[in-house]
Amino acid sequence: MSKTVLMCPPTFFDVREAKNPYMGQSIDRKQAQQQWDNLRRSLEDSGIKVELINPAKDLEDMVFAANQVFIGQARNGEKFIVPSHMRYPSRHQEVAFYVDWFRGRGYKVIELELGQEYLEGHGDLLWHPDRSRIWAAYGFRSTRGGVEKFSAAMARMGFPVTPLELVDAYCYHLDTCLSPLNNDAALIYPGAFSTPSLAAIHGGFSRIHELTRDEAVQFMGNGIVVNGRFLTPRLNQHLSQILAKEDLTPIVVDTSEFEKAGGSAFCMKAFLD
Repeated sequence: MSKTVLMCPPTFFDVREAKNPYMGQSIDRKQAQQQWDNLRRSLEDSGIKVELINPAKDLEDMVFAANQVFIGQARNGEKFIVPSHMRYPSRHQEVAFYVDWFRGRGYKVIELELGQEYLEGHGDLLWHPDRSRIWAAYGFRSTRGGVEKFSAAMARMGFPVTPLELVDAYCYHLDTCLSPLNNDAALIYPGAFSTPSLAAIHGGFSRIHELTRDEAVQFMGNGIVVNGRFLTPRLNQHLSQILAKEDLTPIVVDTSEFEKAGGSAFCMKAFLD
C-alpha cells in the first residue's frame, strides 16, 4: 500500500514547446496552482504523505514528477532510481535535480549507458501493483533500445520487464493508456497498442477494462490508484461502473491546465514506496 509521493510545485509551469499533440494553448498559472493544490490535498486526504522537490526556473515541465527517474526497491530492500534520458533537450536538465534529490536521501543511482536511446521514467515504465514485474513502453518518447537496456538492468535484479509498443501519438506515454487497478485488473485504451503488445497486456491481467479513445484523450486512464481510491480528472457512467467492479472510489480532480501540456494526475506525482 502506497504511503508517500513526490511532487513538484508548478511555480514555473508553462507550455513553450509542442512536445505532444495536446500542446498549443496558453496556461492560466493561477488556476494551475489551484488545481495542483487540490491534487495534493486529495492525495493527503487519501492517506498519502506528500514530499516536495523545489522547482527550477525555466524548467516548465518539472512539475510532471513521474518522468525524470524510475523508482524501485531491490529484493534486498535497497531503494534505487534509474535516471531518465528525456527525448526533448528542454527537459534534460530536470533529471539532474531529481537525481540529486534522491541521492541525498540514500537512493542507489543505477546509471544506464543509453547513448542515443531514450527512457522517460514512470511515464513509460509502470510497476505491476505487486511490484513483481514492470510494464515498459516505447514508440514516441522512450525508444525500444532504451527499454531493452532498462530491461537488462532490471533482469539482473530479478524483475522481468514486458515491452509494449505504443502506436497512437495521443497516447505518447504508457501512463495515458494503461492504468493497473490492482494485481488482476487494468484500465486500458486498446487502440494505443500494437497487436502483440495488446496480447501481452491481456496475458498479464485476468480482467481488462477498456476505455474509448475519447475517454483516453480526456486522460481518464491517467488516474492515480491509492488506498482504495481512484483520482481521475473526469468521471462518466462507464468509468464509474468499472471502478465499482474493482471496489475503487472515484475522486475527481480537475487537471485541465496541465492537460494543455499533455499531462494529468498520474504525471504529477511519483510514488516513493
